[in-house]
Amino acid sequence: MKALIVDDEELARSDLHALLSNIPSIEIVGEANDVKTAIEAIEKLNPDVVFLDIQFPRETGFDLLEKINIKAKIIFVTAFDKYAIRAFEINALDYLIKPVDPERLALSIERLENTDLSEKKQSGFNYTDSIFIEHGNNFFFVKVNSIILINAAAAYTEIITSKGQKLLAHKSMKEWESRLPQNTFVRIHRSTIINIDFIEKMDKWFNYSFRVYLKTIDKPISISRRYIAAIRERMT
Repeated sequence: MKALIVDDEELARSDLHALLSNIPSIEIVGEANDVKTAIEAIEKLNPDVVFLDIQFPRETGFDLLEKINIKAKIIFVTAFDKYAIRAFEINALDYLIKPVDPERLALSIERLENTDLSEKKQSGFNYTDSIFIEHGNNFFFVKVNSIILINAAAAYTEIITSKGQKLLAHKSMKEWESRLPQNTFVRIHRSTIINIDFIEKMDKWFNYSFRVYLKTIDKPISISRRYIAAIRERMT
């Protein structure tokens, strides 16, 4: 698995690099010492896992995650334990305290490998598939290509179809994003995934953001700035 190390301290990067070099399943593809260069490296190298420090001179590791739609697993590596709760709230795979203990790192890599294996076993949906969605005490047979959008709804996700159905499912946004066809479904907001086949138009909004208009949906939906590049790429 391709790994990127992001830390503003050269010694910390060097120490972690040395530890990871002893792990056969890890290929270190790059390093970065600030948020800006980290974003550039992620977009260029497409790592499977990012070992991310939290405190930088002007920004934080959390700022990085707000600025880019990252599919890589995140393992925080920091000298402070006070950020642990927030780290796991954003689905970090693990949280390591400096100086990194080799045995603790090995456990983290084992977790990474198990997660990767589990995701590979979980097959994705084809655009022409029909899937069962449990809604309350009922099951509905829904065609993937009829799904217009999916919204986060507390512990559930709301699926809106071209037939006007509004169904609540127990799948997370992350699970939907990983299983839906990526050439057709795109995340436009932290809480929204849309089917680009239902886009009627997009327009510029305030503060360099955009709105998208979907067929059969009355109101436009705002596109988070961090996802604009992704939706443009899918539509070209």
